[in-house]
Amino acid sequence: MLKIPVRIIQEIQNATQAADLYRHLQAAIELEHSTIPLYLTALYSIQPNSNQEVAEILFSVVREEMLHMVIAANVLNAIGGTPQVNKPDFIPTYPGHLPLVQPDLIVGLAPLSIDQITNTFMQIETSIDPEDYPAKPVPFALRATEEEYQTIGAFYQAIIKKITDLHHQGALSIQPRTQVLNEKWFPRTELFEITDVDKATSALKLIIVQGEGMSTEQKTRVCSLNGKGKSQATQTSSPLDPQNQPAHYYRFAQIIKGGRLVPDPDPDPDPDPENPGRFVYDLNQPINLDSEKIYPLVENSKAEMYPEGSRARRLVDQFNHSYTSLLNGLQKTFNGHPDYLNTTIGVMFELKLQAEEMAELKIKTGPDAEKRVAPSFEYQL
Repeated sequence: MLKIPVRIIQEIQNATQAADLYRHLQAAIELEHSTIPLYLTALYSIQPNSNQEVAEILFSVVREEMLHMVIAANVLNAIGGTPQVNKPDFIPTYPGHLPLVQPDLIVGLAPLSIDQITNTFMQIETSIDPEDYPAKPVPFALRATEEEYQTIGAFYQAIIKKITDLHHQGALSIQPRTQVLNEKWFPRTELFEITDVDKATSALKLIIVQGEGMSTEQKTRVCSLNGKGKSQATQTSSPLDPQNQPAHYYRFAQIIKGGRLVPDPDPDPDPDPENPGRFVYDLNQPINLDSEKIYPLVENSKAEMYPEGSRARRLVDQFNHSYTSLLNGLQKTFNGHPDYLNTTIGVMFELKLQAEEMAELKIKTGPDAEKRVAPSFEYQL
């Protein structure tokens, strides 16, 4: 679980003007970005024509993390702030902790493995109390908190509430300033103009449910001792997002469990009334990680690890130049040139080609001998 110090939630709750929220939304942009190098490194370690289901999961999560960056930038722009992404300290140092969160979770750039999925990816994406659904074959015909911390979902919920409160108090106005829209990459159901409080709320809630899953309140009728009935609110959780796709935590869990997450066609006959919707990882729809088809990339790669003038150093520097160009492109995109997103995302495909070339290059000497050259995601001035 990403632990957000409760003091940050309190700072949001104590905000008295829109400007008090600028740094928190900027931190959200930085946090959403900080996971991308982790997931891309794992994706780049997959050898060509292998682990395709796993690669699709990783790519889908990267795409949505990019979407979440854009959403946070749109909200920040809409309340009068200015996103800042093209600066050296925007990229975290790996290994290290992620922006905004309590630094007890140390993350690093590493090739894909069960350990990296379990101890890094699922720790990043988990909610405070995720469901541990079973894994079992599904017949083909039937397929269909700790006190001092809060979750990233609670962080976004606090921002939603404060934006709403300040707007009602007349201390915050929302204007569709420099909004990024691009149906080529993100449908209007996911990326839309932030024109009012309802749009800001919907956009930020999408970030929550794509990461953690949905939680809905249901009213149930209960009996009391005096014989009178009353309504009681209960929370029902779902591992799916509004697009009926597993939230990020459960998307990664499919790899660990070995099958796709589907509704359980044979649910518990005595279900938990607070969580009646049950799911199962279907082993007849396997998602397996073939570890023999993963390049042994250098972990926590840095440009300085490769000799000056070597092919490895040239490739790493070239990648860093491209990644810096991507951040510069996002800066331009977020600050008045929304159409530049096409060019920016195009750079991501260049990065993939450059990473593939690096992964084929074996290191011959030194402590990393027999490993493969890996991207370092460093800002290049």
